[in-house]
Amino acid sequence: MRATLSAADVPGWTDVYFNRTENIVVAQGDMQVTYAFFIRRPVLAALGPMLECLEKVTTEKGVKVDVALPFREGAWVGAGEPIAFLTGPFSQLASLETILLQKLGSCCVAAHNAYQMAVSMPRTPFLAMDARHCTGPEMQIMMAYAAAVGSRAANQEGAVGFVNSANDVTAFLFGQAHGAGTMPHALVGYAGSTIRAAEIYHDRYPQEKMTVLVDYFAQEVTDTIALCQRFPRLAEKGDLSIRLDTHGGRFLEGLDTQKSYAILEKHVPGVTRRYRSEAELRYLIGSGVSAAALWRMREVLDAHGGAQVKIVASSGFGVEKCLAMHDARAPADIIGTGSYLPHKWDETYATADIVAYDGVLRVKSGREHLMARWQEFRKSK
Repeated sequence: MRATLSAADVPGWTDVYFNRTENIVVAQGDMQVTYAFFIRRPVLAALGPMLECLEKVTTEKGVKVDVALPFREGAWVGAGEPIAFLTGPFSQLASLETILLQKLGSCCVAAHNAYQMAVSMPRTPFLAMDARHCTGPEMQIMMAYAAAVGSRAANQEGAVGFVNSANDVTAFLFGQAHGAGTMPHALVGYAGSTIRAAEIYHDRYPQEKMTVLVDYFAQEVTDTIALCQRFPRLAEKGDLSIRLDTHGGRFLEGLDTQKSYAILEKHVPGVTRRYRSEAELRYLIGSGVSAAALWRMREVLDAHGGAQVKIVASSGFGVEKCLAMHDARAPADIIGTGSYLPHKWDETYATADIVAYDGVLRVKSGREHLMARWQEFRKSK
């Protein structure tokens, strides 16, 4: 990862009142304090970015901070449970609180989101396509790291999980040398047709496996058949894939509500009778990339020389949609997900409280449980 913040940057990026607190402590007399960091909702522990930042800054400042971690990376952490205890000079830690919290909450929540998606469709690989939803390179690294942590937790439960990201910079987190992806809609628009986009892509990257977007012209079925006819060798070898990213405002080519019901009844009888919410029913038979749409594309491929052609599905995949897809045994070979990793930003707030001053236990009213956990943790060691 990349801890870009230096010790000299900290005062400018932290809250002013922490800088003033440091100045007061330096003037009045320093002491050792213990911070308890926690998050208000259940998460998976994903502390890598925070700890990397802490190590970089404290090393530059020549400060020793003891780090005590009650949970291993990727472990389940209950709401409000202390996820880390940091002990060091108050004069050095006060200004770091803001910076460290920034790198803790969102990462842990995103790891939990990734885990939830992976276990919702345990047999399906995922591709992290969240970069476009991030605010910049630092968040991009954090979200990819979180996806990798959540994925490893899901692996332990037998899920395939996330196998790569869409960027070269973050691919190493998934054990890959380069990112993976398909082609953007912009390339199809530039080429003027889906087939032409595939041709110029293949001409430029003849040794690469090719994944083609087929929804640009609302001709998913027509263009998929044409692709199988134009690239029969790639299709036969399994080196051709199609990506379905159909807009939620329309149905897949040739589908409507009744035809969608019929397709699911044919392949997974009874699944539409077991839906639990209107949203889930929409994921099954509605517009956009529905379970019925995926089954329809599998039928088309199998009937036109594309039995080995894989389907990449994207567009709005979160936990609920993944659960519906799993229930319908939707034939997606890989899921591309982006916006759900940093989903529900208001739930990513982490916070911290000091629980001991020079070894004397003391914490603000209402946070006594943090102090109790610190005592329990010390005794266990």
